[in-house]
Amino acid sequence: MDSGLCLVSSNHQDILHQNHFYDPSWLQKQRNVPTNFIWPKEYLVNANEEFQAPLIDLDGFLKGNEEATDNAAKLISKACSTHGFFQVINHGVDLSLVGEAYDQMDAFFKLPIDKKLSVRKMKGSMWGYSGAHADRFSSKLPWKETLSFPFHDNNSFEPVVTNYFNSMSMGEDFQQAGVTFQKYCEAMKKLGMKLMEIIAISLGVDRLHYKYLFEDGCSIMRCNYYPSCQEPSVALGTGPHCDPTTLTILHQDQIGGLDVFADQKWQTVRPRPDAFVVNIGDTFTALSNGRYKSCLHRAVVNRYKERRSLAFFLCPKQDKMVRPPQDILVIDGTKKYPDFTWSQLLQYTQNYYRADEATLQNFTKWLLSSNTTNPLP
Repeated sequence: MDSGLCLVSSNHQDILHQNHFYDPSWLQKQRNVPTNFIWPKEYLVNANEEFQAPLIDLDGFLKGNEEATDNAAKLISKACSTHGFFQVINHGVDLSLVGEAYDQMDAFFKLPIDKKLSVRKMKGSMWGYSGAHADRFSSKLPWKETLSFPFHDNNSFEPVVTNYFNSMSMGEDFQQAGVTFQKYCEAMKKLGMKLMEIIAISLGVDRLHYKYLFEDGCSIMRCNYYPSCQEPSVALGTGPHCDPTTLTILHQDQIGGLDVFADQKWQTVRPRPDAFVVNIGDTFTALSNGRYKSCLHRAVVNRYKERRSLAFFLCPKQDKMVRPPQDILVIDGTKKYPDFTWSQLLQYTQNYYRADEATLQNFTKWLLSSNTTNPLP
């Protein structure tokens, strides 16, 4: 396929473009994965077991049942202390809204590449379309496309997501996408606030402590599309990493492909249409003084079917100081991480460091070694 967009080498091993993007419709037809997308063997160990994901029923908690809340909090505590991963059901989110969000993202990713590139991420921005993150990296590229946009409510009636989609100038067909994703993000924020409450209970601190911290936050919504791959044994949809954000609330479609690293091995997470996957991120590891583990995970691809997921990353306001509550520090005795703002960690992962399993540790070293008279941006 010669769309005039890609320059393809004669041996079909490398695809380069002056504007740093890849045409996924061309990629998924190639029998040999381009070298830019090939991952080292140590990242590609198969997940041969199904992960027995802790399943948290939120129904009793949402109805104010103290016994059910206590039981759910204990399950969350155990899961987050070991691997940082659990699933929730009876969460109060209308599943028809989830279906509508998938329909809207399908419509976007099926657009011609030039149309998607008209809303591509610009340098220095986190928002917009990205193909394989080729705008940021040149090797170990993820086999995926993404569409990312911000969400915050801040007690405002301004429909931030709706306005974002209107500003994309994609035509009337995509005005409904903004309305749908506005509703979806509002539902995720509401669920996220409830999760912050029960997580606080699980840690034995004031149940509203974290909820207050995140009420005025600016979160990230990302639609992930993973095309089929003719050589999935050498590629990854997303490489192994811990999310630098606070809490991830993810819905995956029924294809499967999410792997979690637990008990010193990769294990696959069976999709549940009625469940949301929740994992702890680096920011919350710091907020819990290391008690709760940031979840190491990845996404694999397959030869036969594209895969989709909806990821909502709960984040604090960028200038909020990230530090554990005093209740935890009194018991623990020592603070494991220096105070930092979410803006500092965000800038570190966007400009200096590619997120992996050691992001928080390396950020901490970098922060401590920084000259206090020349702080991080």
